[in-house]
Amino acid sequence: QVQLVESGGGLVQAGGSLRLSCVLSGRNFANNAMGWFRQAPGKEREFVAAIAWNDARVHADSVKGRFTISRGNLKNTVYLQMNVLKPEDTAVYYCAARIGAIATMRSAYDYWGQGTQVTVSS
Repeated sequence: QVQLVESGGGLVQAGGSLRLSCVLSGRNFANNAMGWFRQAPGKEREFVAAIAWNDARVHADSVKGRFTISRGNLKNTVYLQMNVLKPEDTAVYYCAARIGAIATMRSAYDYWGQGTQVTVSS
């Protein structure tokens, strides 16, 4: 059974930083892509960033230059470094994984974590 567990969320002031982590366990599959999505109250879940097995990366325009996705050495951990946080970044952040190429669409991902809350105060 595949499991994704996020950590690192919390409350931070505008301009601050947080680092989210996500650990994939339960199945050892290579050639996976992992991503981060977020969902604010009353809004659709939206793409934030994704990383391919070969470490190719893509970031949403809204976070480009402020957020960076990366992987751990064992490839089963993904991080989201979030800098210069803004109140509009407030959301529940979800980690996701899929077998295959990097993707930005929510429907492309097969496995999801429970989410971690990020709150940015002004």
